[in-house]
Amino acid sequence: MMKFKPNQTRTYDGEGFKRRAACLCFKNEKEDEVLLVSSSRHPDQWIVPGGGMEPEEEPCGAAVREVYEEAGVKGKLGRLLGVFEHNQDRKHRTYVYILTVTETLDDWEDSVNIGRKRKWFKIDEAIRVLQSNKPVHADYLRRFTATCNPTCSPACSPTNGNSLVTPVTDNNAPLYVNSKQGSDLVNR
Repeated sequence: MMKFKPNQTRTYDGEGFKRRAACLCFKNEKEDEVLLVSSSRHPDQWIVPGGGMEPEEEPCGAAVREVYEEAGVKGKLGRLLGVFEHNQDRKHRTYVYILTVTETLDDWEDSVNIGRKRKWFKIDEAIRVLQSNKPVHADYLRRFTATCNPTCSPACSPTNGNSLVTPVTDNNAPLYVNSKQGSDLVNR
């Protein structure tokens, strides 16, 4: 199923969830600083860069495209962190990947077109900032910290088990669990 917006086509899976992709963008392989961007709807609030998948687009390709458009960064795509489901106001399923930034553009699409900002945050600070306005985005970082090597503190090991991911293409598989908060995640 698809819905059309002025500059975008919204795609939905077989259960009516909007298909989305995002990346936790880390400054380097230490993975102790994450990049957040200002919200297009609420410019004083920070969010994890991500957005809707285009028709026929794989989740990993959509994640890389979205961070390039929204945050103006390129990098090395790592593992799929999880698939997060949001049920409260809108039904979304978001594939969240780990990305290590290798290039930062001075000017990028959303900075020029809508004045979007970006900022590096320590992990614990990012969780606090996201919790107040985007709790499901804070969940991405909580999941990240929960999957870190327990001997590392506060961030993960240099590679954090990252490797090139195989695209996930079966979007109708029963992978999701409902939760009280309205957001869920499932590991493959």
